[in-house]
Amino acid sequence: MMNKKITTILFDLDGTLIDTNDLIISSFLHTLNGYYPNQYKREDVLSFIGPSLYTTFSNIDQGRTEEMIETYRSYNTENHDRLVKEFEGVFETIQTLYENKFKLAIVSTKKRSTVLQGLNLTKLDQFFEIIITLDEVQHEKPHPEPIEKALKLLNSDPSEAIMVGDNYHDILAAKNAGTLSAGVAWSVKGRAYIESHHPDFILEHMSDLLKIVGVES
Repeated sequence: MMNKKITTILFDLDGTLIDTNDLIISSFLHTLNGYYPNQYKREDVLSFIGPSLYTTFSNIDQGRTEEMIETYRSYNTENHDRLVKEFEGVFETIQTLYENKFKLAIVSTKKRSTVLQGLNLTKLDQFFEIIITLDEVQHEKPHPEPIEKALKLLNSDPSEAIMVGDNYHDILAAKNAGTLSAGVAWSVKGRAYIESHHPDFILEHMSDLLKIVGVES
């Protein structure tokens, strides 16, 4: 499956490295129930996790998209540090990869300021020099542009890279960019969901990644 040794690992952030699920769900419910009282429940907003806020809210109400995004972001920022935590084994795995000289990058559909807030809170910021967010691209995942931009900055070829994520946008973006892909079994949408999009690998625990890239755990 792997023609070249993996040297480069790209990570989605939310739902992959850090557990922002409760924050994202509560942010959507706070926003949507403000505009459409009692119309949205937890299960209704799970499909909104992954795409950009603009994509989600413009599909709901094009006339108030920017207003709804601002409401979402205000609540999200205010409650961020209270609700966000790191997934088990993430820090140790990323630290090991960093110490083994892998090229690491974040590729996210969130704004840079929010990505940095999450990385700083969990102390993962020290491991990522390259961070590609919605602010740096014209096209969000699953378009290959974010991955291609990260690879260019890392001076890496797609054949030596793997994209790790919790959503179909991550897996499809990897396929579109020509990299390998790994889906995380702790996706809020469930293991079967991420598996249905046929990633090259499924991670039951973040440390599973070490074996895939040839690092002794």
